[in-house]
Amino acid sequence: MDGELKETQAAREEHGSRFQNDLTQGGVTRQLLRFSMPFFFSTLIQQMYSMSDLLIVSHFAEESSVVGVSNGMQLTFLATAIAIGLSVGGTILVGQYYGAKRMEDVKKTVSTMMTMLVIVSVVMTVLFLVFGGALLHILRVPEQSIGEARAYLNICVSGLLFIFMYNAISGVLRGMGDSKRPLYFIAVTCVANIVLDLVLIAGFGMGAAGAAIATIICQAGSVAFSAIYLARKGFLFDFRPKSFVIDRAKLKLIFKLGIPACLQQVVVNFSFLLMTALVNDYGTSVSAAAGLAGRFNGFAIMPSLAFGNSVAMMCAQNLGAGNPGRALRTMRVGMGLSMAVTVFVFATAQFFPAQIMGFLSPEAAVVKAGVIYMRAFSWDYLVVPFVFCLFGLINGAGHSTFTMLTTFITSIGLRVPLAILLSRPYGLNLGLSGVGLAAPLASVGALVCYTIYLIGGKWRNVVIHRPETQSDLTG
Repeated sequence: MDGELKETQAAREEHGSRFQNDLTQGGVTRQLLRFSMPFFFSTLIQQMYSMSDLLIVSHFAEESSVVGVSNGMQLTFLATAIAIGLSVGGTILVGQYYGAKRMEDVKKTVSTMMTMLVIVSVVMTVLFLVFGGALLHILRVPEQSIGEARAYLNICVSGLLFIFMYNAISGVLRGMGDSKRPLYFIAVTCVANIVLDLVLIAGFGMGAAGAAIATIICQAGSVAFSAIYLARKGFLFDFRPKSFVIDRAKLKLIFKLGIPACLQQVVVNFSFLLMTALVNDYGTSVSAAAGLAGRFNGFAIMPSLAFGNSVAMMCAQNLGAGNPGRALRTMRVGMGLSMAVTVFVFATAQFFPAQIMGFLSPEAAVVKAGVIYMRAFSWDYLVVPFVFCLFGLINGAGHSTFTMLTTFITSIGLRVPLAILLSRPYGLNLGLSGVGLAAPLASVGALVCYTIYLIGGKWRNVVIHRPETQSDLTG
């Protein structure tokens, strides 16, 4: 019996190796490109996923539905940010343990992370269902769109469990160096979402509610498909009820890394919610324009985001393996590759904003406002390659408290006050351009903070190698 058990375990570990990729070996540029390309396409598809709701609604429903989806989506992103932030803690920990070849700690971290995110998703669902209406009123959503926004939000948050589980699965795989399978899972989901959007919105005229229903169905399908596939392929977590177990020491470390990352995600999204409230004061057309232009911005920063997140995963493994020099090289290569792509995106946004907005909306007023906003906001594209890669190095080392504080200062302390100062009559009165310009100016502030931290060298102190962490693991 013991022999059979050992044989089964050995088989599972052998199969599990297919989900692993050692990022501490090989050429830095080659490894970074191999890891970041699937990450980039995953991010691209996720943007298409959310964009399809807004784009199809803008062409087949009323303007009030567009505003409803845009504002409801902002609050859904806030909930998603919590999932991403908490999963970051587990992902970094998995990456560092894997780099240090401590596989038993990897397994305990994975089961703890999965279980914790399931519990948190249930709590978040209840909170958003109870307080979602009040949050929409705080955003000052136009009266004619409040019903659509409420319908979209309520339906979407009912599926938060699937959002949290998808982020947990993807985070674990990326922590072990596998960025391809998350790409496959999200690709299937995106295609299904677009088809359902067309059926429910264009076919049945369900507006914002149809977009939300399509999103929930596809998210549930994605999690079910990925869980079944991974369990059958011998993944180190089999998704059976008995496997959802919390290790207290690992939970403490996940929270230590994840709560600052979670707060950081919430702060960023909260700052954009405040920006949305500022834009809503200009009327429905401007609000719709900002929402659509914001979706393009999501596409525009994807190269920087993909390289930055890939830098974080590579740095986590290399710092876990005790190789800070390779981690530093990874950050520098990431900056160069990211900037080489982003400069073309910036030029496109500056020279062809009317064409981009015309594709996103047929309404002339929406296009006009979107051009103004896009030309101002797009200066951010020249700064974020450096910010995201510096962030990746520091976060990969597990210094999420510092990145959280920096994000709070730049998002709430810089972006929002600058948006008010630049856009309002009692300031520079630049209107929508002022709201857009606040983003690149805040990113410059973040760049200064991260550069100072890099020069100080504290990032070399990795979380799993700290003496206090070792006592946490054994205590």
